[in-house]
Amino acid sequence: MDYELTLFDRINIIKETINKYGENNFYISFSGGKDSVVLHYLIDQALPNNHIPRVFINTGIEYIDIVKFVKDLADKDNRFVIINSSKPIKTILETYGYPFKSKQHSHNLNIYQHSGKTKTVEKYLGEGNKSIFLCPKLLKYQFSDNFKIKISDRCCYKLKKEPIKKWMKENNKTITITGMRKEEGGNRNNLTCAVFNSEDLVKFHPLAPIDNEWEEEYIKCNNIKLCSLYYPPFNFKRTGCKGCPFSLDLQKQLTTMKKYLPNERKQCEFIWKPVYEEYRKLNYRLDNVEQLKLF
Repeated sequence: MDYELTLFDRINIIKETINKYGENNFYISFSGGKDSVVLHYLIDQALPNNHIPRVFINTGIEYIDIVKFVKDLADKDNRFVIINSSKPIKTILETYGYPFKSKQHSHNLNIYQHSGKTKTVEKYLGEGNKSIFLCPKLLKYQFSDNFKIKISDRCCYKLKKEPIKKWMKENNKTITITGMRKEEGGNRNNLTCAVFNSEDLVKFHPLAPIDNEWEEEYIKCNNIKLCSLYYPPFNFKRTGCKGCPFSLDLQKQLTTMKKYLPNERKQCEFIWKPVYEEYRKLNYRLDNVEQLKLF
């Protein structure tokens, strides 16, 4: 990906889109992670002196260093807005269910636990189709009355989307700018720069086509400082909710946390305990020989 050409293209896309729909209608969904930091600087480069809010949702399960990083930014820049989640994660999980494997798996399993084998569930459990979106054979046992853990994909919605919808309504914001990129994979493979509801722009993903190499070059060229978790000894590639069972590199995260962030690791073991126990029993995403004594 040609660095200068892509930079010129992204700056133009940002200028045109925000000017077309009006700066006052936008806000940036700011996670404190690498992509959202790059987005923050790129928008300032495209539109100097903009007043677009950078909104961070402190869910209670963000890494401590991420929260500190965002608070430091907010101390220097009043465009940063920090919203604290009003509901504890444990209460949400016990009420709605725990995440397991992926959003799709959790969603389909939640349907089964409430409504039995609907057509959606039967399709997800289908045999003979090699689609990556089918339920793995290893996890089909969960679609039975013997599996007792309440599963859902609702925690992200309750922790993040619900509070931000409330904030958007109160502040008359209608368009979300995110740092989401196609290269992250999964459901983002088909990500487009603009998402519309009827004729109204509702989401803007200016980093959608950006690859890792270009992003690293942008960070280097602009001498951008990221959260400490992206540097040694942590070397995280992603941050987000700590210990989230959806994470593909969950074991690596927990191993790093055990060594450098032991108290946060203990918090993860407490919050996600039923899922971690099941993962370890299956030797799925977590090693069944690696366990942490909490007390």
